[in-house]
Amino acid sequence: MGDLSYRVSGAYFESCNCEAICPCRKIGSVLGSRPTYGQCYGVLSWAIESGSIDGIEVGGLSVALVYRYDDDEHGSPWSLVLHVDEDADRKQRAALKWLFLDGLHQLPWIRKARHLIGVRESAIRIAGTDIWIGKTVAVRASRRVETDLPVACGVPGYDRVGYEMIADELRVDDEPFAWELQGTCAYASDFDYAST
Repeated sequence: MGDLSYRVSGAYFESCNCEAICPCRKIGSVLGSRPTYGQCYGVLSWAIESGSIDGIEVGGLSVALVYRYDDDEHGSPWSLVLHVDEDADRKQRAALKWLFLDGLHQLPWIRKARHLIGVRESAIRIAGTDIWIGKTVAVRASRRVETDLPVACGVPGYDRVGYEMIADELRVDDEPFAWELQGTCAYASDFDYAST
């Protein structure tokens, strides 16, 4: 699709297998480092409140990414499944797929090598810090991590301060990924991506 113009904003929420506060975060002025266990796997989500991609309105739609990468593997390539809101029409799906797989050059799975397992049309429900993707993914977090320092994540952008949480549940049964975790990190913020 080439480079398209876009502006999308909304709520961002994620959870992975790292310990809280996730070592990938920017804490105060200190940039993050390796995942807690070298390998990182989890779920990232974007509830788009408003926006358009190449003139195609995408407000009210959601996108989620289920992923895994290993920092000890050369180049730390990401393996991922992109879930696009089943309520999106054909043009909206194509625009969202382009944005989250090719357009947002600051995202690590676009900058680095990756293995795209698939793009799936899914029933995605995001309610604050709870995510459900059909019957394959459930993420819940209700407890904030107390810290006096600002916490930021590179995915929504280090300019967006959010808050670290502890996941009550991070359950994935989304072929080929499968895990069930509790007490790992989670993170909530907002996002505002715009082409220049």
